[in-house]
Amino acid sequence: MAKKSAIKRKVKAPESINEQASVSEQSENEEDEDLLQAVKDPGEDTTDDEGIDQEYQSDTSDDLLFESDEEGNYLGRKEASSGEDEQGEEDDNDDEEEEDEDEEESGSSDDDAKDDQPSGSKATLSKTTGDSSNIAVAIPPRRDPSKPEYENSDTSDEEDIRNTVGNIPMHWYDEYKHIGYDWDAKKIIKPPKGDQIDDFLRKIEDPDFWRTVKDPQTGQEVLLTDEDIALIKRVNSARIPNPEHNEYEPWIEWFSSQVEKMPIKNVPDHKRSFLPSVSEKKKVSRMVHALKMGWMKTTEEVERDKQQKRGPKFYMLWETDTGREHIRRIHDPVSAPKRDLPGHAESYNPPPEYLFDAKEMKEWLKYKDEPHKRKLHFMPQKFKSLREVPAYSRFLRERFLRCLDLYLCPRAKRVKLNIDAEYLIPKLPSPRDLQPFPTVESLVYRGHTDLVRSVSVEPKGEYIVSGSDDKTVKIWEIATGRCIRTIETNDVVRCVAWCPNAKLSIIAVATGTRLLLINPKVGDKLLVKKTDDLLAEAPSSDVIESERIKTAVQWSNAEPEEQEKGVRVVITHFKPIRQVTWHGRGDYLATVMPEGANRSALIHQLSKRRSQIPFSKSKGLIQCVLFHPVKPCFFVATQHNIRIYDLVKQELIKKLLTNSKWISGMSIHPKGDNLLVSTYDKKMLWFDLDLSTKPYQTMRLHRNAVRSIAFHLRYPLFASGSDDQAVIVSHGMVYNDLLQNPLIVPLKKLQTHEKRDEFGVLDVNWHPVQPWIFSTGADCTIRLYT
Repeated sequence: MAKKSAIKRKVKAPESINEQASVSEQSENEEDEDLLQAVKDPGEDTTDDEGIDQEYQSDTSDDLLFESDEEGNYLGRKEASSGEDEQGEEDDNDDEEEEDEDEEESGSSDDDAKDDQPSGSKATLSKTTGDSSNIAVAIPPRRDPSKPEYENSDTSDEEDIRNTVGNIPMHWYDEYKHIGYDWDAKKIIKPPKGDQIDDFLRKIEDPDFWRTVKDPQTGQEVLLTDEDIALIKRVNSARIPNPEHNEYEPWIEWFSSQVEKMPIKNVPDHKRSFLPSVSEKKKVSRMVHALKMGWMKTTEEVERDKQQKRGPKFYMLWETDTGREHIRRIHDPVSAPKRDLPGHAESYNPPPEYLFDAKEMKEWLKYKDEPHKRKLHFMPQKFKSLREVPAYSRFLRERFLRCLDLYLCPRAKRVKLNIDAEYLIPKLPSPRDLQPFPTVESLVYRGHTDLVRSVSVEPKGEYIVSGSDDKTVKIWEIATGRCIRTIETNDVVRCVAWCPNAKLSIIAVATGTRLLLINPKVGDKLLVKKTDDLLAEAPSSDVIESERIKTAVQWSNAEPEEQEKGVRVVITHFKPIRQVTWHGRGDYLATVMPEGANRSALIHQLSKRRSQIPFSKSKGLIQCVLFHPVKPCFFVATQHNIRIYDLVKQELIKKLLTNSKWISGMSIHPKGDNLLVSTYDKKMLWFDLDLSTKPYQTMRLHRNAVRSIAFHLRYPLFASGSDDQAVIVSHGMVYNDLLQNPLIVPLKKLQTHEKRDEFGVLDVNWHPVQPWIFSTGADCTIRLYT
């Protein structure tokens, strides 16, 4: 036991030259088999003893025989007993076996390491035998300070030459000459770097270039040994690095496969481990169902029922008195809502502040068609006494509607899904970010004596022309609101349209069955003279018109009386004209006669004074037509649908489905890819012509019939006018990216027109340059919003 407590240090015993040679031969034979099995003696690792000069005593020293007590105190010299001798023999034999194994393992190490061993390490330990049973500790001689401390030992001192800067990004040292620091805090200088030519020369001249790798930690070049290369090859080929490891060793059953009958712990099983039988499960489920339905009762419920039966019994006269709700199959019914109690306004003698004044009376009468918007459904009245109060005229109807509501209303409790209203509203940009757009009324043009049906703006944006039911056409100056010229006609003016060609000064006026081409004589005098010269004489034409066209339309010059007013050409139709529209170039114009059957739409060419009927069959009651701004396409709107025709190929391209009752007007985007349609059933439809034949967006912004709609030529704006006296300005941005949907945002509601005979705003039109809009109404005015 004393030997186990002593400090031992194993040192390799000197070997003879022959033994060393045999060991070297054995190591060479094992190199091919195992390149990585350099087993290190754990006793030689002296990392923990760095820098400490320790003294060791040999086993043969007789001077250190001592005796000690249990606490380790010194008692004196002693002689080894026979029992201890036997114990020492066994320990020494074990030590000899361990040293032999160490010698065999160290034989696979390099021979150079043996030659460089210090003399102190070659000193041998005297092996204890049966005769020499002394327990002693070996003391090696002092180390020579001129030689390295662990020259032939496998220690961690080889890290002293490595970079000890730590686990940091090495690119921090890119700008410095050193790459880190060693244990003595000295800089590790980077090795000189060669260029690609040097590397190529080394590759040619150095036979070991292929096995040279660069250490990223120090920048030094490391030469791989045969063992390292063999190890790398085994790893690359997905084999186990250790060649002596046998993958297919016989299986050792460390744990028994037999289930022990006796449990290791005698803990009762958890309830989760209990699995009832199927019959018991069904039985329990039947009992649970009976408890839920009330067929099976608990002991407390049974006792409660017995107590009730002992008391007095009462019987209802009719059986239906108790089971009425059960018979109607209404479980947990909801009581019908009660009407509000009458207030002061419903009194026969209300306080004077509850009686309507003139303004409140006008407001109440304003919502005659929309009574649900009134604050009170009746008008408060004052009587001297209760006897003078007449019978309520709507009593029977209101009682009937009340009973009908109670009868039809399903009064049952339902789970209500609470959704915030703001969550359903799409997030739109602020109108402040979408400026400019018209916000205020700037000018009112007064002068007509009847409702103004149509308005059109000069291409340069200096004048406007309006047509009214008072059989006059007026030309106004936009900036001042002054009426420059009034042209009287013989019939109601349904539509006016200024020629979009800025090189001509022509206004097309649809009045009754005649289409008048008028020179307004405003603006540039040279332009006015050029227009007169163009319209003075009819060009000669060799084309013979058919009887179908001659009976429908005739061209003629104006009478001298009309020539003085500015009328130059008269195109007489066989039915009243409702609409006239120009082509973008100003040479063609189209007219619509809803009563003309299959000759409802006509196209006129101004330069040749010639007309044509594009359709031979009637597809419905035509409401309005429109020219495409870019392509040779013609839009024809009937009551329910819109058809697009190719004028060159003379064929139908597309049919747009509006799902509306009656179309009132349409306007096309300046780029020609989007179409806006207004309807009399309070809707505005946005069609993407490249996307679908159905509306991309349906807007219900007005409370009444929408009569007119218009796109701006330059700004992403469109406006609509309705019989609710409102002009709604909206932002309509169309993107060049076909994958991005148009942005439609309502911006401003302009409501300044007055209502006359159920009519409100009849026509809207944009200024060609500025974000200004003109609107005409039934109140005989034209209003400018800027």
